[in-house]
Amino acid sequence: MARMNEKVRTLFESQSIVSLATASAKGEPNVVPIGAKKVLDDETILISDQYFRKTLANLKENPQASLTFWDAGTAESYQIKGMVTIETSGRIFEETAAWIEEMARKIHAPMKSKGAIVFKIKEIYTSRPGPDAGARID
Repeated sequence: MARMNEKVRTLFESQSIVSLATASAKGEPNVVPIGAKKVLDDETILISDQYFRKTLANLKENPQASLTFWDAGTAESYQIKGMVTIETSGRIFEETAAWIEEMARKIHAPMKSKGAIVFKIKEIYTSRPGPDAGARID
């Protein structure tokens, strides 16, 4: 497992939207914007599923996923690859559901978590333009 360093974690947490890429068992890709996400620890990211269809189907068939995020002003960017588990009951799911209910109240939106996607980080790469683009950093 890889660990986010402070620079990667800070950039991830500062982005309101990140991209989540998945693929079906047949290799059909899917990418969606994710706003309901947070770092649980340096090796784990939590994503709430409110509206996933293709994404959820892909994750059930193929638990490998990738996140990418960037700062348009500095061109700092990263790709994180990992494996996911889907929680629809238990402590992590209940905490995620409560978090999303609170978020929904704050923004006055009808959101409800259907599941907690626990993303365990395997690899981290830089995506910043230049000679090191695509280099593994952890």
